[in-house]
Amino acid sequence: MWTLLSGGDGARMSDLVGRFNASQREVRVVSTTLKWGEPFYTKLITSSVVGAGPDLATVHLSRMTNLAGGGVLRPIAPDELQAAGLNPADFYPRQWNKSRHAGKTYAVPLDLHPLVLYYNKTLVGKAGLLDDSGNLKAIQGIDALTNAFRAVRQATGRPGMTMESSQSSYAIWRLWISMLAQRKVPLIQDGRFTYGAAGVDSLARVSSWFQQGYAQPGLDYPASTSQFMGGNAGFMINGVWEVPEMVRATQNGTLGFEYGIVPLPRMYANDSVWADSHAFAIPSNEGRPMSLEKARAVMRFVAFVSKNSFGWAEGGHVLAYRPVAESPAAMALMPNRLYSEVPRHVIYDPNAWYMGAAGPLEAMASKFLPAALSSQLTPAQALRMFETEAARLVRKRAPRY
Repeated sequence: MWTLLSGGDGARMSDLVGRFNASQREVRVVSTTLKWGEPFYTKLITSSVVGAGPDLATVHLSRMTNLAGGGVLRPIAPDELQAAGLNPADFYPRQWNKSRHAGKTYAVPLDLHPLVLYYNKTLVGKAGLLDDSGNLKAIQGIDALTNAFRAVRQATGRPGMTMESSQSSYAIWRLWISMLAQRKVPLIQDGRFTYGAAGVDSLARVSSWFQQGYAQPGLDYPASTSQFMGGNAGFMINGVWEVPEMVRATQNGTLGFEYGIVPLPRMYANDSVWADSHAFAIPSNEGRPMSLEKARAVMRFVAFVSKNSFGWAEGGHVLAYRPVAESPAAMALMPNRLYSEVPRHVIYDPNAWYMGAAGPLEAMASKFLPAALSSQLTPAQALRMFETEAARLVRKRAPRY
């Protein structure tokens, strides 16, 4: 198996591999971790095309159109799922549908990891934003969210919010498409960008948080998370993958404040929020078809992970396998319970070969959109430059690798 999982996720997957290997003697999984993002996908695509790929890979569901449509992955047949004891009905429909392409299943979802809003109860409390129970008062509307950031800044002198904002940051892309979905404005249709004035306005609203001093521009990912973990920002917009670090610091007594988590607030018409999912997929390995015996072994491991995935939830992820996700232990798990309703509202990147985690369009967005946060470009200029460069991708025929 090749995986792009590192850090805490890598350790949890390594534990699952070890437990599976120890549970029986017929199959042994050897896992190799490769560099997250474009390096991983480039190597996976190249190796599968020449028949030198792994038997199994962890991928993002947002890359399914690219990988499945490009011939990089082989379908997983219904009888293979059945033989492994996996039933499509045991997975949440949104994730299962995203794992399919052209009527066939190409992946088995493992999780869902959305954007959420973290908050520092000490700083937020000084701004009068907590209720009598010590939890964040409801925030609804883009103005209310902006006012919350302003209130923390005014009451404490510290940034009201933090998120990664340096060039090559992905956070603004994830937040921006969440805002478009909340406004019911499509990003792209019929090969054309269609966000129009709503897209410019949404980016301008986020940019104003930085321009008005509610947030510090130019922070890379480690700096932005350190700012929040160090008690120097009231709110943090980030993915649920930071939950393990929050839990660890709390247990070790090094966090210095009590934190809370809520779903990304409703800024416009609905509760849409960006998310992605890790999943297991089988590379096609051109010219080296997988034997039936090997396929059974691969699916045996995938089923083991699905059915023993509670520890994966401790990484902050929302589980995709419902029998575990809906178990009493998983439903009671904190702080995951604080955002348990998020899966009902998630959106993925639109289906297109150039979309998805570390995909070419996201890389282009990360070049230009952060410049609006640091006032190097106006929101309109940033989006115009993004569109100009991205136009060649949108017009290009989907590759068959």
